[in-house]
Order: sequence, then structure tokens, then C-alpha cells
Amino acid sequence: MGEAFYKVTIGDTQKEYAAGTTYREIAEEFQKDYDARIVLAMVDLKLNELQKKLSKDCTIVFKTVKDRTGYKTYRRSACLLLIKAIHDVVGEDKLKKIKIEFSISKGYYVNAYGDFTIDQAFLDKVKARMDEMVAQDIPITKKSFALDDAVAMFKKRGMKDKERLFRYRRASKVNIYGLEDFEDYYYGYMLPSTGYIDAYELFLYDEGFVIQMPVRKKPGIVPPFEPQNKLYQTMKEATQWGNALGIDTVGALNDKICEGNFHDLILVQEALQESKIADIAEDIVKQGGKKFVMIAGPSSSGKTTFSHRLSIQLRAHGMIPHPIGVDDYFVNRENTPLDESGNYNFECLEAIDVEGFNKDMSALLAGETVELPSFNFKTGKREYKGNFKKLGPEDILVIEGIHGLNDKLSYALPAESKYKIYISALTSLNVDEHNRIATTDGRLIRRMVRDARTRGASAQKTLSMWQSVRRGEEENIFPYQESADAMFNSALIYELAVLKQFAEPLLFSVEKDDPEYQEAKRLLKFLEYFLGVSSENLPNNSIIREFVGGSCFNV
Repeated sequence: MGEAFYKVTIGDTQKEYAAGTTYREIAEEFQKDYDARIVLAMVDLKLNELQKKLSKDCTIVFKTVKDRTGYKTYRRSACLLLIKAIHDVVGEDKLKKIKIEFSISKGYYVNAYGDFTIDQAFLDKVKARMDEMVAQDIPITKKSFALDDAVAMFKKRGMKDKERLFRYRRASKVNIYGLEDFEDYYYGYMLPSTGYIDAYELFLYDEGFVIQMPVRKKPGIVPPFEPQNKLYQTMKEATQWGNALGIDTVGALNDKICEGNFHDLILVQEALQESKIADIAEDIVKQGGKKFVMIAGPSSSGKTTFSHRLSIQLRAHGMIPHPIGVDDYFVNRENTPLDESGNYNFECLEAIDVEGFNKDMSALLAGETVELPSFNFKTGKREYKGNFKKLGPEDILVIEGIHGLNDKLSYALPAESKYKIYISALTSLNVDEHNRIATTDGRLIRRMVRDARTRGASAQKTLSMWQSVRRGEEENIFPYQESADAMFNSALIYELAVLKQFAEPLLFSVEKDDPEYQEAKRLLKFLEYFLGVSSENLPNNSIIREFVGGSCFNV
């Protein structure tokens, strides 16, 4: 029998390749048609790594490092390269553990523990070793292990976090990636070899360091490292708290659920959040002269519940809070700016009547009586319904909106009259020590559950809008987060175990031919790591109630 050949369709081109040809070999032939390095192959609507071999007639769409899936693959593979380099520089006998902690600047904050010091000399050696492996273009291998064999391997190597994680795994096989003699588990796709990892820098920061990587739209260029000290301190505090509870990974959370004292964990976590809200309220009162509490944060951060709970704490201090939504100052629909696709851009500052907002707020600050508007989202017009306000000595306005931290929104108000709060769901939980959980995944799952409950929206609809939402956050919220007077982390260490029950049926409804199918499949795989728990024991003022229902607030 002769050698088998398969027809491959790529765009308008159809070619034949021998069975066993790797997608990498085919990608190299078509690389000239792409403006960035090809890193993955979508074969008949299924994502594949370039290491995989051709085994049938198919249609291929290549993904580059500029695509979201490709970009995540690049960052994940850079982490493998980093961890392998640290092992080589330090040596197995002196290294206790390495943890990819959380996202900061344009990279990840990393800590390593053992009989060595993290200093510039250490980083220089690690970077040199990484550079050496990149120059050698070493293959990143992938092997499928029986679950029991993988667990035994992790146990032997002292990787307790992975041993713990796979104790709860239902699949019979586990994919393990290798780089020379080093083997590790990664949640997601990987690059075919180290030569693809062409841009990264290491920077000392606090007790650890940051691996800085290119932004998605500019591959090959590492941006300057910009410390985000307030965000970092908030994340560090959450991480320390998780460590104190003994819950730093999903496996540890699952252990707690199995031990039967999960209700106590909920109460302790909720009490911690309430004490943080009380601290912020106390700081507002103590500073004196604050009339405008400006609250901003990305989608599904729990801003509405937080505003209600903060208002209660302010009342406990003798203040009289009044909620104001910046959305009530939207310009009339016909005056709303359009985005590059010709759709209404509700997230830009120009969608707000900034002049009107400042006029009303300045009048209130001057002691005048003002009739405040409300926006009718059905008619797309602002309405006035007799909502008159006048500020007395104890009155304070709690203003929620995505532009709250941008001083252009409140340019006419004196700085000393404003107290700015940044809120986000900044999860400190990791899948395991080398696989972090993106805070955006937690928020996306929150939003999907809430959209289905309150708007009847499908998971496919929420997923299709998410990148547009994220673009708005990148432009209008994140650049101003470090200017906040206080940061509040609304993530609850247990929340994904609760959200799992609500999210999974929604994700399973995404059809195979929907453009959002791959993302739905990824999130389903991610939720598999968690043991599910009921929402019935959640307090009715919990931030998670804003998403799953049953809140005592009007959310």
C-alpha cells in the first residue's frame, strides 16, 4: 500500500499532504500570509496544538499569537519555560515550590521558595537560562498519562497541589507537558517549542518578581514594567488570607468542601468582606468633608451590592447616603457616539452628559435643591420625575458608574469632596501552583449567570458580547484604578463552587457551530476542577446573591 494523503483546505487554497504531517509544518508554509506567528490550528472547528499530526481530510484556520487563544497559549508556555529555568538554576534539592501568583502590569507576579535568595543576580541567571532554551528551540512534548499514574508521579515529585487537584478529577487520562527532563501539568494549549517564546523580561518586585510579556496586539515587544502598588497590595492581602485558611488552590478548596465545614468558610469569608466595607466607611467619615463617593469597577464586580452595603455602614456612622447612578446621565440615544462597527458605544465618556452631571453635583455641593434625572432605557431618553435632592451636613452621595475614577467625569468637583473606590473580583485562588485563575474568567461566569437570570440571555449571547465589554474596561476603568482612595476585592474564595451549578447548564447549551463554542468548552473544562455546592446557605446580602438571586437588595 502507498502512503496516504489528505486534502487540506486553508482559506481559498486546497492542498494535499501526507498522513502524519504536523500542523506546524503546514503552518510554516502559510506563515507568510499572517501578520503574527501562527501558534494553534483550528481543524474542522476544533482547536489543536501544532505538534499534532494530520490524520484526515480537513479545513484548517490558523490562530496567531494576536488571537486570544493564541495569546494565552504564549503566556502559558512562557510560564513553563520560566519554571523549568528556575529548576535548572536552583536545583531540585534547594527548591521547595514556585507559584505563579496573579496578573500585574502586563505579566504575572511570581514567587519562589527554597534555599536561595530572589535578587537581581538570581533573575539574571534565570533569564540567561530561559534565553538559552529559546535559542535551542527545544520541543515542548505532550504525553497522556493514566490518572493514577499522573497522581503517583506528582506525589513522588512533591507536587502536592497537583496530587490534590487530580484527586477530584473524573477523566481517566491527564495530559502532561515536558521540557527536556522536566514534566508539569498545564490547563490549556501549549506552543510546539521554546523557539516560539521570543519576548519576556524579569523584574524584581516586592518579595518576588514579575515576568513581563508582550500585550496581545503587539507581539515581540515587551512593554515597560509599571508597578501597580495598590492593586498588588490588594491581591497580596487576598493571597495571604487564602494561605492562612489553607485554601490557595482548587484542590484545597475541594478538600474543605469534603470535610463538611463549608458553611463556616462562607461565614468567615463574608465576615472578612463586611469588615473591609466597614473600614472603608470609617475612612470616609474620618477624612471629613467627603460628599461624593465615586465607585467604579469592571463588569460583574458586584458594584450594586457593594454600594448598598457601604451605604448601610455609612448610616451606622451617622451619615445619610443617597445612591446616584451615572447611567441616569446618559445622553439621549440619538446623541450616543458610535463605535468602529457602527453600534452605540455606551461605555465611552462621551455617552454621558458630563456637563449636566457636573452642573447638578456642583449645585448640590453649594447647598441648592436639584431635580435629578432618571434614564428610560426603553425610550432612550432622560426623564425628570420629581426626584429632588438637597444635601444636609450628614448627606453623602454614593455614585456608581464605570467612569467614577476618571476625574474628567467630575472635573468641576473639588478633589477634597470626592472619595474614590475601585472594586473588582480579584481572585487569589489558583488551579494549582503553576496555573492561575484569570480574574476575568470569574467575572465572565458571574455575568453569564446573572444575564440568564435577570435578562433571559443565553450563555452564547453573553460570551459574544464579552470582548466588547472587556475593551471598554481596558479603555475606561483599568487606567484609573491606581488613583482610587480605596480598593475593594469582591471575589469570594468559594464562589466558583457555587456558580458552577448555575453556569454549567448554560454553557452546555452553546451549539457546536456557534462561534462561542470553543470558549464555552474551555469554561466547562475549567469548572470541572471544582466540586459544586448549593447556594442555599449564602447570606442574603452576599455579593454572589447579585448573580445567583435571593439578594435582600434590589439588584
